[in-house]
Amino acid sequence: MTVLPILRWGDPLLLARAAEVADPTAPEVAVLAADMAATMQEARGVGLAAPQVGVGLRLIVALDVGDREAPRDRAPLVLVNPVLEAVGDAVVEGMEGCLSIPGLRGVVPRFERVGWRGQGLDGRTIGGEAGGFLARILQHEVDHLDGVLYPMRLKSPAYMGFEPEFDRWMRARAGEGT
Repeated sequence: MTVLPILRWGDPLLLARAAEVADPTAPEVAVLAADMAATMQEARGVGLAAPQVGVGLRLIVALDVGDREAPRDRAPLVLVNPVLEAVGDAVVEGMEGCLSIPGLRGVVPRFERVGWRGQGLDGRTIGGEAGGFLARILQHEVDHLDGVLYPMRLKSPAYMGFEPEFDRWMRARAGEGT
């Protein structure tokens, strides 16, 4: 497995809609998925989309880390040509970062629950329902496939900042002090 360079905000590929993967069982798709998983793990991320590593295809990898403290060394969910659908109307705000926008965080509204489906690397259709942090990760990564980065979803630029300063602001806002 190869750790790939991650494109940063401003690269035009991050703003383009990714193409469907014609054959999810192609060996090069499996290699790309493995390289993306290695890249995500090296960067200590929880999700990665193919456009972030310079490949304009509809492929994501995502970790179901549950409470955000779960081990990151488990195998990620690999979704080829993923499709998401909101389950209900509930929207929750939550903190997000992005490997393509290092050092910054923002408060992003997302659906609380989503249904997901796509293809596995064996070509079979897979799917399920996700809530909590996994729902947020899936929405964030599928956004990348549509050329959307999380700052485009902010209610206001005031909901974004550099990590240490923004974390202090969020704790103060939640009444936890500084």
